[in-house]
Amino acid sequence: MTSTSPFADREPEPDREPDHGPEHDRDAAPQYVLPLVVRIERTDPPAHTDALETAARAVLALLDDARATEPDGEWTERVHAWQDARIRKVVRRARGSEWRRAQELPGITLTGVGAEVRVFPPVPLDGWPKELAKLQVSGTELEDPQPPGAPDPLLPVLWFNPDVPMSTGKSMAQAGHGAQLAWWALSEADRAAWRESGFALAVRTATPERWSALTASGLPTVRDAGFTEVAPGSCTVVAEHPALLRPGGRAAV
Repeated sequence: MTSTSPFADREPEPDREPDHGPEHDRDAAPQYVLPLVVRIERTDPPAHTDALETAARAVLALLDDARATEPDGEWTERVHAWQDARIRKVVRRARGSEWRRAQELPGITLTGVGAEVRVFPPVPLDGWPKELAKLQVSGTELEDPQPPGAPDPLLPVLWFNPDVPMSTGKSMAQAGHGAQLAWWALSEADRAAWRESGFALAVRTATPERWSALTASGLPTVRDAGFTEVAPGSCTVVAEHPALLRPGGRAAV
């Protein structure tokens, strides 16, 4: 895909999730970003959808990790600071020695069919580790060898807006946003079940008709801040988790 955004030629700002509090309070808080790195070698790169699904699972793995959830966890303070401000994610790409150096930093690597994505604890906007700061963020583009089939009806699905094209890097961040909103909306029992499945999920692009129904459903919805690639306020992803469709399911975020 080729972006026609006026921001296409400049370094993207981090993708942001919807606000969950007074805007001035979130802006006043110290700003952090969640780094993700996708491995893209010169030969045999991962498929687009595989990379998106793996990125979403990586975000969930970090949110559920004891280092990020326990009161004395080594990542807990940074995760809380990240979530108290504007919740941002940046996807960079690496290969060869870059990927090996990234693997040496504290984080979690998730693998998909062929994709590998490593997520790191949040870092200050101006405090990136040098091993990650030099990695490329713009222009991450992957393709699917063939269109993905219909998702398993038992799986959570992150549905993408059919009318908002995005690069693979941007889409990976948006998939992470959608997974995070679904996680927040679930009960502890439903989170446990998702954890036991290895955070199994699917990413698909909705048909226009389905997208219209999804955006009216009350399910967790990502609205982009519009700093890169898409217009401000664009709805990019709706997270359809089966638990949120049950009577009494927590579909509001």
